[in-house]
Amino acid sequence: MIESIKKIIKEILAENDMPYDIEINADSQLRDLGLTSFDLATLTVKIEDEYDVDIFEDGLVSKVGEIVSILEENK
Repeated sequence: MIESIKKIIKEILAENDMPYDIEINADSQLRDLGLTSFDLATLTVKIEDEYDVDIFEDGLVSKVGEIVSILEENK
């Protein structure tokens, strides 16, 4: 599942002409990856479309691993 999230994040970074060849793992902070507030909204929409889960429903999410945990809990 983390590979799918990494792919979505890299797509968003590529759309913004940001470096997307960076290493992304469960401990990666979303802000440290260069994602803006708008990018986080885009990430949310893409994840909702693919998994039908609102990752920010219970509050802020700051790490990639937190997204994966939420998705796994809502399988």
